[in-house]
Amino acid sequence: MTGSLSRLLRPRSIAVIGGRPAAEVIRQSDLIGFDGEIWPVHPKLDQVEGRRAYRSVAELPGAPDAAFVAVNRALTVEVVGDLAAHGAGGAVCYASGFSESGADGNSLQQALIAAAGAMPFLGPNCYGLINYLDNALLWPDQHGGRRVARGVAIVTQSGNIGLNFTMQKRALPIAYLATLGNQAAVGLSAVIETLLDDDRVTTIGLHIEGIDDPRALAAVSARARRRGVPIVALKTGRSAAGAELTVSHTASMGGADAAVDAFFRRIGIVRVQTIPIFLETLKLLHFGGPLTGRAIASMSCSGGEAALIADAVEESPLDFRPLDTTQAARVAATLPELVTISNPLDYHTFSWRNGPALTETFSAMMAADYDLTMPLLDFPRPDRCDDADWMISAEAMVAAAQRTGRRGAVVATLPDAFPEERAMALAEAGIAPLFGMDDALAAASAAADAGEFARMASRPVRLDPPPAGRCAALSEWDGKQILARYGLPVPEGLLAASAAQAVAAAETIGFPVVVKAVGAQIAHKTELGAVRLDLTDGAAVAESASALLPLAGRVSAERMVSDAVAELIVGVMRDPALGPVLLVGSGGILAELVGDRALMAMPAAAHEIYAAIAGLKAARLLAGHRGKPAGDIGATIAAILAIQAFALDHLDRLAELDVNPLMVRPKGSGVVAVDALISLGGPE
Repeated sequence: MTGSLSRLLRPRSIAVIGGRPAAEVIRQSDLIGFDGEIWPVHPKLDQVEGRRAYRSVAELPGAPDAAFVAVNRALTVEVVGDLAAHGAGGAVCYASGFSESGADGNSLQQALIAAAGAMPFLGPNCYGLINYLDNALLWPDQHGGRRVARGVAIVTQSGNIGLNFTMQKRALPIAYLATLGNQAAVGLSAVIETLLDDDRVTTIGLHIEGIDDPRALAAVSARARRRGVPIVALKTGRSAAGAELTVSHTASMGGADAAVDAFFRRIGIVRVQTIPIFLETLKLLHFGGPLTGRAIASMSCSGGEAALIADAVEESPLDFRPLDTTQAARVAATLPELVTISNPLDYHTFSWRNGPALTETFSAMMAADYDLTMPLLDFPRPDRCDDADWMISAEAMVAAAQRTGRRGAVVATLPDAFPEERAMALAEAGIAPLFGMDDALAAASAAADAGEFARMASRPVRLDPPPAGRCAALSEWDGKQILARYGLPVPEGLLAASAAQAVAAAETIGFPVVVKAVGAQIAHKTELGAVRLDLTDGAAVAESASALLPLAGRVSAERMVSDAVAELIVGVMRDPALGPVLLVGSGGILAELVGDRALMAMPAAAHEIYAAIAGLKAARLLAGHRGKPAGDIGATIAAILAIQAFALDHLDRLAELDVNPLMVRPKGSGVVAVDALISLGGPE
């Protein structure tokens, strides 16, 4: 079992072993001002970067808190063993050629793990780590950061991307940068666990390609929420590869990446999609923490900018809540009569260069109880222009924030129009400088997500792996009968092995009816022409049954559902790493084409299902679109819970499940599952 990472991440003594990269660690440590001990180890040199070099780890004057090991891959194993025997607190293994390089490398990585024993190490194939809080570096290259008193921690699997993060000029204070490499001994969750022990860390950002241990990540995310430290993830790639599920619409609509989204939401990690949004979100969270809601206000001296941001918010979950009568009157009192009072606010240029007047306007807007107030301010380029007039606006924003105690950020619509010097000045005053209007709005939405996650109660997440062995699909008929026993409403119907039996079944049920071919091999009946709808007499049933019986040897006759308000798809997909995920979306034959769906980690509660349905485009139909009746939402949620109950009871065998469509009838009339696909696994 790997020991604590505290000495490795916060060292007071560092050993550097190897050639050029090790020497560079010393140079960079001296440049940033590390005031602890640095002990070079080199078999031939007497000095490295002006310091006495020791011939071996055994000769070191003490047990180093951290070591940077930059020797070839075979020698790395030996050196790590020596460090562990000497009582070192941990190591960074710089060399590559381990598990990422094939079978031979994998064997060598196992030897490295054995040599380390309980001593933690990052890597191998790892660039290193930087602690900007204590000026402690195990980093073999130049970097762009500087010492900070508090800030965000960034954990990435990529050394080069980590290096790039240090070069940002966005006034984001980085407290820690840790790269993970192969994660042979220390994974993502262990690093987060140690970062949470440092009260100077305000927010944690993850740039990750894969999730090494979902259970550990869920546990450490719960601790982060208790500590009030938001976690933001930029997840690239796909989750762990596994058996491909291609039979159901659910599998094709869900996908591995969507499962990651559902998992992150359940455990309270905010996911973003691009590096700029990642950085802006970390910054906004650092300066003030999560947002308590989604109501925002914008101010600018340009009607064009006001229109741009209004359009940008139109498709986002943020809310440009209008000012109420009292609030509008207070804002109006600070401006000429020619200004239209609204949110977004175009205050024109009447107050430009007038600091006291701008402070009054900004204060009146900020006092209107918005979760975030954002003036738009694009600074002129400093190499050719004078920005004195722009600084008046920036200083007015600082004064307004201090007067009102409200949350504010200054947004440059163009990332290029925010000089680092001006961003740093605002940051020092506690105002988040946000680069790029679209990225700033995405960051605000992500910060609001963080606020929702901070308030949510911890809920379990099922991480059951897919069943082993061969999977086989049940017939639609058998699948629906099983689900009906869990309380899922299905159409009244009967099986038939001949046209005459089908006619008799239809007459028993009552017209109109639907006739379908019944067989485990028939997954998608519409594509195969294996379903006939709205049959109103015996002749039509006989003709349809005669045509469909050769496909499978049996048909079903079921009561036709003709009053549906909307069609939904409900299913369960299995991610090999992240377990079962519940899907709900617009259903019917256009399910995959429309792509209107929401995913939830299982088990999902009724309120989560309600929120998922409310977020669908199909929600407009369910609410009663263009005079049509509203759908039965209560019955819909009950049906989805019934489907989930079956899935949870059969997770050891369930490969995939697909109810499509679930016909939602008018309020008070219930729902009907008219088609179902269940695939179960088992021993070969």
